[in-house]
Amino acid sequence: MTPFDSARGELSRLPERHSGPTASDRHWTRHRDSALACAAALLSTLILTDWAAGTLAPWRGVIWLTLSALLFLMLCPPRVTAGPGWLETRSLLRTRRLRTDLLVTVRCHGGVAQRVMLRDALGDCVELDPQVLVDNPDLWHHLDAGAHHSESTGTLRCGRTALRRLVRHVDHETALAVFRVSGLEEP
Repeated sequence: MTPFDSARGELSRLPERHSGPTASDRHWTRHRDSALACAAALLSTLILTDWAAGTLAPWRGVIWLTLSALLFLMLCPPRVTAGPGWLETRSLLRTRRLRTDLLVTVRCHGGVAQRVMLRDALGDCVELDPQVLVDNPDLWHHLDAGAHHSESTGTLRCGRTALRRLVRHVDHETALAVFRVSGLEEP
């Protein structure tokens, strides 16, 4: 019997959503408000331009409103919440939740928009911006504790290197933030 099989036997016992202390993205409201402001600015610019040109019609207003709503949907970040053994992302259209204490894979995707993809033994998958973890130490603590548990029980099959890279990234960014706040030279 592998460690993965023993963990599979416990899959039916999901941790309660509100069991223990929870942590949320402290900056989510500001990011949501920025997305809303961008969508409102686009809507007002399109309507004012159309009105100034004398071509504003109700059907055109509906088109501009739809474009602005789509922009808001694209810019609004998911709200990230975590607790002992679980992590959840909630967007406007979907909620995704996984067990951090049963992680199977951790993948980091670089590039312009860096992403961390987590998958648990239940098959649930969550994708998030690593900057959310840097900006919210409590979220990072819950994810890190769950990942260490997964690693110690043997359920984490793929992603130990990615997890170490993520730890280094969060530690480095946190150290830089401390240096910036304290006014010291960066290392």
